[in-house]
Amino acid sequence: MANRKLLAIAAFLLIHIAFVNAQVLEPVAWSFKSEKTAENNYDIIMTATIDDTWHLYAMDLPEGGPVATSFTFESPRDYSLEGKPVAINQPEVKFDNSFGMDIGMHSGTVEFRQKITVSKLPVTVSGFVTFMSCDDSQCLPPRDVEFSVNIGGDAAASSQAADQEAGTIVPAEEPRKGFLKFFLLSMLAGFAGILTPCVFPMIPMTVAFFSQGTGSKGSAIGKALIFGLSIILLYSSLGIIVSLTSAGAGFANTLSTHWIPNLLFFTLFLVFATSFFGAFEIVLPSKWVSSSDSKVDRGGALAAFFLGLTTVLVSFSCTGPIVGALLVEAASGDVLRPTIGMFGFGLAFALPFTLFALFPSWMQKMPKSGGWLNSVKVVLGFIMLAFSLKFASTVDTVYNLGILSRDIYLAIWIVLFVLLGIYLMGKIKFSHDSDVPHIGVFRLVLIIASFTFALYLVPGLFGAPLTRISALLPPRETSGFNLMKAISENKGTASTGVLIPGTLAPGALTATGMAICEDPKYGDFLHFEYGLEGYFDLEQGLACAKKLDKPVLIDFKGHACANCKEMDARVWSDPGVQQRLRDNFVLVGLYVDDRTKLPENEIYVSKVDGKQKKTMGKKNEDIEISMFNTNTLPLYAIVDPEGKPLIETRGTNYDIQAYIEWLDRGARTYQDK
Repeated sequence: MANRKLLAIAAFLLIHIAFVNAQVLEPVAWSFKSEKTAENNYDIIMTATIDDTWHLYAMDLPEGGPVATSFTFESPRDYSLEGKPVAINQPEVKFDNSFGMDIGMHSGTVEFRQKITVSKLPVTVSGFVTFMSCDDSQCLPPRDVEFSVNIGGDAAASSQAADQEAGTIVPAEEPRKGFLKFFLLSMLAGFAGILTPCVFPMIPMTVAFFSQGTGSKGSAIGKALIFGLSIILLYSSLGIIVSLTSAGAGFANTLSTHWIPNLLFFTLFLVFATSFFGAFEIVLPSKWVSSSDSKVDRGGALAAFFLGLTTVLVSFSCTGPIVGALLVEAASGDVLRPTIGMFGFGLAFALPFTLFALFPSWMQKMPKSGGWLNSVKVVLGFIMLAFSLKFASTVDTVYNLGILSRDIYLAIWIVLFVLLGIYLMGKIKFSHDSDVPHIGVFRLVLIIASFTFALYLVPGLFGAPLTRISALLPPRETSGFNLMKAISENKGTASTGVLIPGTLAPGALTATGMAICEDPKYGDFLHFEYGLEGYFDLEQGLACAKKLDKPVLIDFKGHACANCKEMDARVWSDPGVQQRLRDNFVLVGLYVDDRTKLPENEIYVSKVDGKQKKTMGKKNEDIEISMFNTNTLPLYAIVDPEGKPLIETRGTNYDIQAYIEWLDRGARTYQDK
């Protein structure tokens, strides 16, 4: 259990790093200038201005700590360095819980100086500063910022120098030497992707697929390697394709939410499940497996590649925040860096799957007496049948079909897991099943788990959030009957005594006690959880915020976004969070994967690529990228009624108290303006 918690924490931290990196937060602004101290002697003054609540790590730190601030100067020409850079402001030493040691850190404004001796004027002193900054809840990855200071030359030597004198960060090109760190970070993110709720259910399918047939061990290894290489190839080429074809940062989102791939995978899972139940056997044509000494035959290679493709596309629902951060870079035209990152991600992501794919070759050599192997396949069939509904649900929610509601989805799952428990008890038999003369300990554990899970699902029929599996379920607002929402609305009506049907007057209270200006666009099929009220169009939300003099909380989300559902279930379900959302903000929920077509007079022209965006999802995705330079989900932003950010954005983080503090800070910042 402890190891699982550590793995979960590691997964969260890696995904959180990807979020922060994509958001381009800049809490530290650098300025650079020179000061003459004596004949031929100058000080290069490097000043960091640090945002409130943030800190910059000092230059001298103990081993095992964070990245220290350091300055690198290009090979001196016409000048020489005298000693090392020094900090004029002494750092404050605090105990850092994250690293378990005393660490020096700067806040506010800090000045660093490097003494130089000049042999010839004019001279240009250039280099870069490496630094890492954190606040109480998050850390940004180490960053390099280049500088160039002209001494004795034209005052307007370069626009870069002018910008630096003005105290703004001049984005530097990422040093090529940073590719190794980026590659390793991408690999860690790939391992973290295995731990997401959308990917784990794919592992049984992989094992089941490679347990089919009676091929040689060499054939099984060959197919497994092709399967793993396919995943690496697909992830590696995705960044290149997006960059070269200008497909945009939403390419991965399109693949994971479009009705064609989802319907295809829904059908594929049904076919596999039906086969495992014994209706028919999935076998390759005999001419494809006639050569026993070949490592992999034609059919096996195609099947392994297709399964790799399925695995990659299915994973987008949960790995999208990590992959999306790389695709934003690819859309900007930088091909090499995202390609390296996607290769590292795919390599790490494919490795565990490939090892599991190799396992069936050992499994086939085990005794088959008692029909235990067929029982394994039947159990996998039940799991795949249940998981197939996720693809159908994605189509239903993204296209607002209203067919597969949450309660119907849960009812099917309850029936499936009850039937699974009955099957494990030996009361249901499929073809090729053997009698169950007695129930072993392991089978008993599975029976208990199956019935327990079915009982756990029952409250979800009445609106319970089912936090632990919320990422796999349709949104709660799709339920035909939500008991908790009905109770909440009744409480709101009783407490306010106000329920105004039709068009609402500015500032009128809804049944849940929230102030709202008018009926929200798309409110007939889009809703917030927990009886919260708000808008699903940014312009409408900003207009209402101006009337009510409130800040706006923008929730960039997706119907198929697993992390979005989990944030709703684990964080927005908290009464303290809900109170602040009701009292202090105008809520705007922007679905980036919704396929609702925009009216002709509302077609949106992209601020990123200048192209027309004809669906609500494409428009909202473009808004997210243009405002915050990311398409990661979920993304929470607090802005003023003009749409200007008040504080830093926030991604997936299940710390409720930290989320409350973030909300309070955003509200205070608006009040202090």
